[in-house]
Amino acid sequence: MALYQFSPDDAVRFLSEQRIQFRRQGNELRAKTCPYCRGGKSGKDSNTFSINLTNGAFNCLRASCNVKGNMLTLARDFGFSLGNTVDGYYGNSKKYRDLSKVSKRDTRPEAIRYMESRGIGEYTARRYELTTQKKADNILVFPFRDEKGTLHFVKYRKMDFDREKDSCKEWCEKNCRPILFGIPQCKPEENKTLIMTEGQIDSLSLAEAGIDNAVSVPTGKNGFTWIPYCWDFLKKFDTLIVFGDYERGEISLLTEMTKRFDGMVKHIRHEDYRDCKDANEILQKYGSQALRDAVANAVPVQDPRIKCLAEIEKQDLSQLERIPSGINALDGILGGMYMGQLVLMTGERGQGKSTFASQIGTIAMEKGYPVFFYSGELMDWMVRDWIDRQVAGGAHINTRTYASGYREHHVNAIVAEKISKWYEGRGYLYDNRIVDNAEQETDELCKTMETAIKQYGCRVLIIDNLMTALEDDTQSDLYRQQSNFTKQLAIIAKQFNVLILLIAHPRKTSGKDFANDDVAGSSNITNLVDVVLRYAKPGKSGEESNSNDRILTVHKNRLTGRLTHKDGIRLYFDEASKRISEFPDRFDWRLSWEDEEFTELELDEDIGYELPF
Repeated sequence: MALYQFSPDDAVRFLSEQRIQFRRQGNELRAKTCPYCRGGKSGKDSNTFSINLTNGAFNCLRASCNVKGNMLTLARDFGFSLGNTVDGYYGNSKKYRDLSKVSKRDTRPEAIRYMESRGIGEYTARRYELTTQKKADNILVFPFRDEKGTLHFVKYRKMDFDREKDSCKEWCEKNCRPILFGIPQCKPEENKTLIMTEGQIDSLSLAEAGIDNAVSVPTGKNGFTWIPYCWDFLKKFDTLIVFGDYERGEISLLTEMTKRFDGMVKHIRHEDYRDCKDANEILQKYGSQALRDAVANAVPVQDPRIKCLAEIEKQDLSQLERIPSGINALDGILGGMYMGQLVLMTGERGQGKSTFASQIGTIAMEKGYPVFFYSGELMDWMVRDWIDRQVAGGAHINTRTYASGYREHHVNAIVAEKISKWYEGRGYLYDNRIVDNAEQETDELCKTMETAIKQYGCRVLIIDNLMTALEDDTQSDLYRQQSNFTKQLAIIAKQFNVLILLIAHPRKTSGKDFANDDVAGSSNITNLVDVVLRYAKPGKSGEESNSNDRILTVHKNRLTGRLTHKDGIRLYFDEASKRISEFPDRFDWRLSWEDEEFTELELDEDIGYELPF
């Protein structure tokens, strides 16, 4: 754990305060001028200063400057604030009162009597040097000392507080360095577990029960300005038990200390509070043993991302939600296209992988799964025409042949109108004309995908293709973006239990047999997906072929591990309908748009002649 955790907002705020123009480029902020050398105001030296938005590292590319560092460096050199906590620890800019010469005071009888009324004895009161003000016996005084016994902070409590008469129950001396209460009484060399409470009387209750290393925070559950000044003290402990106030089902201090403490964090079990608010109330109602039991029973903070194997429900693959791919031999290997999967489809340019993906989309729509299409290369009307022909089938497509031999195919107008009605609630397309900044397209696409899932009920999402969904100017950043985008898609697929098909081009492979690493871009892409499919012409990659046939191969199958045999699955293509089939003469399956009610068809497990998927 680090005291300072970088936030991209800090980088934006720094450049804004310095009145430096900047723009986001990939994973960086590119500033027009360097805050150090002030170079780059014009010409070739402009935009040479950048801040990385992942870790906050910066540098100036001008040879005469070449300054490097991070956000802490900028905060130090330019007086830039990263918050009171960080400023106090690294910059030590705030001046606090020196209380080191304040003499120790004896524990006064009024303090002892009050603590006894709270179940805390005289020994504990004297050990922690509690007393009262000289001129006000009803004001309890808590001295906060460091490991050397130096006084840094003082807190007061009105022992006869009346909510109707008094405006304040507790307050602190002004301009004092905030630290934890009870530090000198701790023994980290003997016990590596620290117990933290919200109130001083609560930590004293634990001490009264014979529990070592009990401390409390100086300014309540929302004040963490003490952390920079107790950082080295905290690092002496391996385990932190949070014994905060328990209200409305939550334990104070727990969330924040889980983030900040560099070790195991535990908390008191809810049932061990015994319907009490805090440690002192437990002490008064149930005694010291109840506190000792509560601390002994403390449990680690549960991370929602970590599960015990015994808690995971077993799944029957036959019961998982899936759709058929439309290719019987492929479904025999994969079991179908499962919801929650990210499927990567690759193949040489122009060989039909987009066509195959869109056919899977038509099958999904037929099965009642709304589909979201993204195409970075085709205009919207071209995507519509492509899918129309697959939905219509060859029997409903008119063909016009020109003198040159060129053939033009289009769906019958009456049929096209029926298909339009059939699309309602089933098919949606990303309008890529709206995004005018290519650097923002990846984020916008992911947000739009989530909207399509949540607002439009889309369960199948087809992204065509990886490269057109990204844009950057340096190869290294582009690879990082490819990996990050693919990871985002994998998360979306599993988070929302949807099927995502991602299309990606292969590298130039010089005729060798295809392997997963031959997918263009970051080598991490195929590690992140669940299934890798290759749709290509027969023969090795790069070989010329005049055949209209295609070979479909499975190169990764995370769920069952089954792959295609060496020769793959031979498929056939019908130009007019753009349909793909396992059989060279079977492209005439019917979809439900041909039925007046547009009812969903019940697809058989066994593929027949009438409907081969």
